[in-house]
Amino acid sequence: MSHDDSMYPEVEPIRAGLAGRCPRCGRGPLFKGLLSLAPECSECGLDYSFIDAGDGPAVFVILFAGIIVTGLALWVEVTWSPPVWVHAILWLPVTLLLCLPMLRMLKGVLITLQYSNRAGQGRLDHDRKD
Repeated sequence: MSHDDSMYPEVEPIRAGLAGRCPRCGRGPLFKGLLSLAPECSECGLDYSFIDAGDGPAVFVILFAGIIVTGLALWVEVTWSPPVWVHAILWLPVTLLLCLPMLRMLKGVLITLQYSNRAGQGRLDHDRKD
């Protein structure tokens, strides 16, 4: 991960991540599809091969969307007691509409934070003497 940031203005990681923009220049797209990452920034040429958001975005989406959908589903069940098929028709689209945009935004935020904090793979210090 090259950090030659002297030629680029400072980018706010949260804003760039939510917008799906490059963590270095803040202009180029981070994604080439809905959730697929671009190989590099089309504006500044930053190689995105260092990026590894892992399962972090999915965990946050499951927690946030799960709380919202479960709370609303329980409220609907207690208030009107509809049949199960009504719940399926109602909550499956709501879950998709909540999860997909939220997953893209959180993935972008975690990637830009990873870049701005120079986070890398953990290493053990084998040369340390106690």
